[in-house]
Amino acid sequence: MEVVVGFEAELWEWESRASWFFVTVPPDESEDIREMSPDDRGFGSVRVEVEVGRSRWRTSVFPDSKIGCYVLPVKKAVRVAEDIEPGDLVGVTLTVLLE
Repeated sequence: MEVVVGFEAELWEWESRASWFFVTVPPDESEDIREMSPDDRGFGSVRVEVEVGRSRWRTSVFPDSKIGCYVLPVKKAVRVAEDIEPGDLVGVTLTVLLE
């Protein structure tokens, strides 16, 4: 069974590490990912394929224990290609890679 979730979320910069940018996966979608993902990856990360605009890449989402949701890092090449900046609403499609 493949888990695909779509959502819109604001791009934000991590205060502790300047130049690291993320979007937060909403609670319901985070729960869907949590239920279907294997438990054997470091830091609770889950491998995903991501689509933002015309950009597509593979990465991992990471659990944020403070808010109970996953966060998705958005690399500079994608931010430039899609012309997105902190505070922008970003449309995201995530496919969980169950391998």
